[in-house]
Amino acid sequence: MKHNIYLTGFMGTGKSTVSRILAGALGFEEIDTDAEIARQQGRSIKEIFAAEGEGYFRSLETGLLRQMQGQGHKVISCGGGMVLRKENISLMKENGLVVLLTAEPETVFARVSRNSGRPLLEGKMDVGHIRELLEQRRPYYEEAGELVVKTDGRSPEEISEEIKKNWIF
Repeated sequence: MKHNIYLTGFMGTGKSTVSRILAGALGFEEIDTDAEIARQQGRSIKEIFAAEGEGYFRSLETGLLRQMQGQGHKVISCGGGMVLRKENISLMKENGLVVLLTAEPETVFARVSRNSGRPLLEGKMDVGHIRELLEQRRPYYEEAGELVVKTDGRSPEEISEEIKKNWIF
């Protein structure tokens, strides 16, 4: 039984916004994994990446997923790289439905270009680099996603409604 909904996908695909709307519609708790990790660590994701590196941050993501195992009634907005570890994919699938939100590189750029808190785009904030990162991560996203929802040109409410319509609790 799928007790939670995990929203995955590249940065700028709408995970955080959709998770708040979807959680409200379902009466579930909303958890943003990046925000929760930052809260637990007492520093920003950017600071964690700078001080400890990406590998350390990925370990924190796995630890958070383990903490949430067995819990239910949550919509969980996952960081864009959560799916890079097979263990994370397994943990999510064991405890919920994994929804992949997608967007074209141009859409992602338009959504994230004014945000400096994106460590993987530091100094490389352009459509070409976003396209390259998306292609590198595509196999991981496709392996994880049990339901795929395109977000280009759609409101968070429309996206939330599609997920609700396709989720079997």
